[in-house]
Amino acid sequence: MARLWKTPLFVLATAYFVIDGLFWYVTQPVSAWLGRRQIFQRTRRWIVSLRPYPSLALFAVPVILLEPVKPVAGYFVATGHLVAGAITFVTGELLKLTCVERLFELNRKKLLSIPAFAFGYRHWRRMMDVIESLEIWKASRRLAKRAAHIVRMRWLSLKRARRSYRLQ
Repeated sequence: MARLWKTPLFVLATAYFVIDGLFWYVTQPVSAWLGRRQIFQRTRRWIVSLRPYPSLALFAVPVILLEPVKPVAGYFVATGHLVAGAITFVTGELLKLTCVERLFELNRKKLLSIPAFAFGYRHWRRMMDVIESLEIWKASRRLAKRAAHIVRMRWLSLKRARRSYRLQ
């Protein structure tokens, strides 16, 4: 019986990590941009001054507050509100991952000094390495880069066309 559950659970866990990984690639530049803002300087200093376990508690806050957004989004989708469910899911994930990424970046050494956190992080990193080595992951990354390049080129050509129209 336990063997029967392994495959579906593996598929669900892999899908979860793939979705989190895709969102992570979106939130990483946002997190870096936030890190360069002067307005967050005092908050950054306070966060960095925390000891390891308070850092862990602060790290858990966005996860605890924003993880329940997924079932809410699922409820919206199940009741026929696809757009509301998608917007809820994407917004919650982006907020959660941006906050978690920034907090982890600021307190990485302190968090990894906690043995249980380091153990979990090593396993998460190992699973992400496996997922990122899959051909489908690589193909989706190439597709996403190509799509971003096309959007960037279209945007630049639109800006050039606008500029030349103004000059006339």
